[in-house]
Amino acid sequence: MDLEERWVELAGAPTRHIGTELDARYGEPHRRYHTRDHLAAVLDLVDELAGWADDADAVRLAAWFHDAVYDPERADNEERSARLAGRMLADTDLSEGTVAEVVRLVELTATHAPDAGDRNGQVLCDADLAILGSDPERYAAYAAAVREEYAFVPDEFFRAGRAEVLNGLLALPALFHTPTARERFEERARHNLGTELMLLNA
Repeated sequence: MDLEERWVELAGAPTRHIGTELDARYGEPHRRYHTRDHLAAVLDLVDELAGWADDADAVRLAAWFHDAVYDPERADNEERSARLAGRMLADTDLSEGTVAEVVRLVELTATHAPDAGDRNGQVLCDADLAILGSDPERYAAYAAAVREEYAFVPDEFFRAGRAEVLNGLLALPALFHTPTARERFEERARHNLGTELMLLNA
């Protein structure tokens, strides 16, 4: 099933135009990691973790919007993606409460730090960060794709900025919050992050 059909299955045929626009956004030529493949991977993992969520469909909707706006030269992509979600979903038959929850979840991906009782947030954040716990070859491809998205940044500054991101992640008490994702990804993610950090500092 292609992405547009997945959207229709989730949100209904009258909203197909939203799925079409989002699909086009994830296909923008400047993207190297934050692509349709990333969106599909996040949606797949949300489906796997759906039993942990309080409102799995709200998490699915948030997954669609979480990188809808992506400009590597700006620092407010999550905020802009959340605003886009609020505008586009306001014209659907979704309840105001559901739209507000989707907006909140998209904003949460700026920090990936859901509260202990925030099961929806935990599912979305775990799905978004699952790439960190992938096998070494896939992780290396992810890291290379991120570098390509920041090709405009000189190596010295990229290494410093990326190291800051990696150290921030490694300092978290837990990268993953749902029991399934923690068991499946936490150990390997920390190994991958440490390896990338070592290579950056080499």
